Amino acid sequence: MTPHTQKSRRTHRFGAPKIVINVVALLVFLCSVFPVYWMVNMSFTPSNQIISRTPSFFPLEFTFKNYVTAWTREAAPGQTDFPHALASSLGVAIAVVVVCAVFAFLASIAIARFAFRGRYVFIVSVLVVQMVPGEAMMFTIYNMIDDWRLMNTLVGLFIVHLASVVPFTIWTLRGFVAGVPADLEEAAMIDGCTKAQAFWKVTFPLLAPGLVSTGIFAFIQSWNEFTMALLLMKGYNLTLPPWLNSFQSATEATNWGAVMAGSTLIALPVVIFFLFVQGRMTGGLVSGAVKG
Repeated sequence: MTPHTQKSRRTHRFGAPKIVINVVALLVFLCSVFPVYWMVNMSFTPSNQIISRTPSFFPLEFTFKNYVTAWTREAAPGQTDFPHALASSLGVAIAVVVVCAVFAFLASIAIARFAFRGRYVFIVSVLVVQMVPGEAMMFTIYNMIDDWRLMNTLVGLFIVHLASVVPFTIWTLRGFVAGVPADLEEAAMIDGCTKAQAFWKVTFPLLAPGLVSTGIFAFIQSWNEFTMALLLMKGYNLTLPPWLNSFQSATEATNWGAVMAGSTLIALPVVIFFLFVQGRMTGGLVSGAVKG
């Protein structure tokens, strides 16, 4: 048997499974992208055509009216409009990212670099808290926020969002900290740096990708959170997800064109942001998960 024949048989043997995998991956990709495409398609379609029994895969009458309606109309009488809901969501999400980064960063350094009594219990507790769904604690959280007189305030929603993302952030950053050898700081101190200088000049730059990836996770979680925002917020302080939900009314027909336009406006900033940082986010999350 010639080398060329052996090579042809190996190519034939492994080529078919590879084609099947590629076809399956393509189908999964199309199934994932189609709802997003349909949302954008409906956002440019007049409302009377959206409810048609023969929907079109492309807008027959291209219109921006749905976006104008979504931008300017109040979700319901006495409730906020899109610009104010956008400002509320941005304010809460940015605050969550900053405070979460500080708390999680300090906690991850403590559990990765220092041996203290209760360290293992603390690590397990972080994992257990992360496993508990937020919906299971809805009534407890509601009563706590109400007792603190923070109902329908951005501060109350910020506290809830922060508590939901801190455990995962601590666990991920712990992997990054554990993956940076402490010998690097000791070598810098031998060269004349103080302990603080060694940390900020040597260790911290190596941890920056972890901070970026976990910060992105915290932002997306806060930006997309719906259940707690719907439970705690109302009226003029609504964030974007419950604002969009308020377009559905029991007394009048739902303007699906405005709903689709509003959904697109909500998703667009996150999509654009993710396209710029997805490489760093993916690499950071995988790296933090396998180290330590």
